[in-house]
Amino acid sequence: MPTKTILDNEFATLYSHPEKKMVHHVIKKFVFGPDLRKVLDAGYNEMKASGATKWLSDDRLNNALKPDDEAWARTDWFPRVLKAGWKSWAVVLPSKVVGQMNMQRFSDTYKEAGITAQLFSDPDVAMKWLESQ
Repeated sequence: MPTKTILDNEFATLYSHPEKKMVHHVIKKFVFGPDLRKVLDAGYNEMKASGATKWLSDDRLNNALKPDDEAWARTDWFPRVLKAGWKSWAVVLPSKVVGQMNMQRFSDTYKEAGITAQLFSDPDVAMKWLESQ
């Protein structure tokens, strides 16, 4: 099955790679609030519909999450994607150090919950690693 574009707007593009059991977002510019939640919820819905277990987050152009978004991701979104079958996560880190630190915290928290997570600077390397999971 070919790659499908699930969402494409000024903030992000979300893809589904059904043959790889993967959803994949690419952030185009700093995104927060309802726009961020739209991307993550669309990924969750696609994960449920397609049976995906892997997520590639290309966050090079994003930054640290705002406190409200961080709380929502941890208490609302994450339990849903975990229940939907999420197992592996590759993160292409933001270019800004504060964003990198934020994603490192998420990675550590999600690992504690059973997600196999790895951080990257190169999206191609991240994709290859995630495909091998």
